Amino acid sequence: MRLVGLLRRAATFWQRSIQARVVMSTLLLSAVVVTLVGLVLLRQITDGLVAGKTNSSVAEATRGAYEAQSRLGSVPGTEFDSAGQLAQLVAGIVARGDVRGYDVVLDGPVAGTGEPATVGSGGTFKSPDVVAASIPDRLRDVVESTAGTSWTYTTISYESESDRQQSPGIVAGSQVEVPSDGGTYTLYYLFPMTEEAETLVLVRQAMLTWGALLLVLVAGLAWLVTRQVVTPVRLARRVAERLASGRLEERMQVRGQDDIARLATSFNQMAAGLQKQIRQLEELSRVQRRFVSDVSHELRTPLTTVRMAGDVLYDARDRFDPVTGRSAELLQKELDRFELLLTDLLEISRFDAGAAVLDLEDVNLADLAHRVADSTRPLAEQRGVRVVVHDPPEPCMVEVDARRVERIVRNLVSNAIDHAEGHDIDVRVAAGEGVVALAVRDHGVGLHEGEAQMVFNRFWRADPARARTTGGTGLGLAIAREDAHLHGGWLQAWGEPGRGALFRLTLPRRAGDAVTSSPVPLVPTDARRRGPRRPAPTRRQWMGTP
Repeated sequence: MRLVGLLRRAATFWQRSIQARVVMSTLLLSAVVVTLVGLVLLRQITDGLVAGKTNSSVAEATRGAYEAQSRLGSVPGTEFDSAGQLAQLVAGIVARGDVRGYDVVLDGPVAGTGEPATVGSGGTFKSPDVVAASIPDRLRDVVESTAGTSWTYTTISYESESDRQQSPGIVAGSQVEVPSDGGTYTLYYLFPMTEEAETLVLVRQAMLTWGALLLVLVAGLAWLVTRQVVTPVRLARRVAERLASGRLEERMQVRGQDDIARLATSFNQMAAGLQKQIRQLEELSRVQRRFVSDVSHELRTPLTTVRMAGDVLYDARDRFDPVTGRSAELLQKELDRFELLLTDLLEISRFDAGAAVLDLEDVNLADLAHRVADSTRPLAEQRGVRVVVHDPPEPCMVEVDARRVERIVRNLVSNAIDHAEGHDIDVRVAAGEGVVALAVRDHGVGLHEGEAQMVFNRFWRADPARARTTGGTGLGLAIAREDAHLHGGWLQAWGEPGRGALFRLTLPRRAGDAVTSSPVPLVPTDARRRGPRRPAPTRRQWMGTP
């Protein structure tokens, strides 16, 4: 688990730090380049050392064979001691090889050219410690059958009693003739490549050391360069976060006249412009809230007087002529709407002023849902729909302001009735761990993309072309969301054209607790099954005409 945590923190650091990504990317690319260049250089050095050793070895073997043949040819052929002459010849070559760092092997005679010499074992003369089997058989066949010098690569082995180690090397062979017995011998020179191998080891170590130092240098340079670019970006991020938190006076420090300084200047100009506009919007919002509050309170007194006169006219409507009686009824209806609008405006002004408070009590949310369904039944029957409440068997107790929560539910149910289009409305109540939820689901026109958040805006209407009689003031859902936030809860919406809409209220069981989840899904299960959409209703269907 600790390893998993470390990996997660490393992944988070990698995702958030552009400096780390740039440095690591530069380091990896540099490592690839350094490795490729090192391999190429090492290959060229190896080829150069091997080629130089090969050329010098072949030249040395050719010269040695020529000198040996000259010495043998200068001796008279009468009374010639073949074994002694060969022994002296090999002794001289071996002595010179000890000085120059190579070994000698003399084999022979070649089959059919003479009798074997009596010195040595089986007609073989060689340097001490070296193993004659170090000469590959394929080279022996070539040298015995071809004039001139032939060579190949091999591994030179030594006697077990010797302190010399097995090593790679070059073996070159030539034919020499002994005039006394008419025999042809093969003379081999074995050149160990110990020094070249040691040189390659030193070169490889030097490349690794300097390559690692070069990568460290590149990483340091990349870190310094990216730091010069990333540091102003980080400062800009911190200033932007402070601006977002409301500290509008924050500015970036401008140093120099380079691109970063110009960026800081532009950022400061943008921040100053935003500050000015935000101040203007705040002032405008304050004036607007003050205007709404003042107008709402100023209208309350004349509305009371008009209401009293309207009530008198409405009560006496039966004594008027039909036209005057109908006018009294319309006046009463519009006064009701105007009073509702004024009440909503006053409530909004209290939210804006921060004067809204809660009168908490323990309430069964299921009982509250049934009470709202009963109170809205006449309106639902008028629209030809039913409000069906689905509640759990156990009580859903919650500590809330009953008046405000009942107003939220009534607004949601009334809104669903307005848009149900003859389909039943489902009200579902559920309880979870520390939370309760209530969802109102209709199967009407639904919401278009992006409207799920806009429905809670003040005075926003989904369809401005619809008759104003089929809706309230446009403040009901805005007030409902303010009431939900006042309780520390959620009020969310979902909808699709032709599939209806769902509004979900989630509240903590105890006031002040945090809400992290809801027991009711926001997207209804029937909407997840992507069936065919119902056709959007026409205006005739909205108006109820055939």
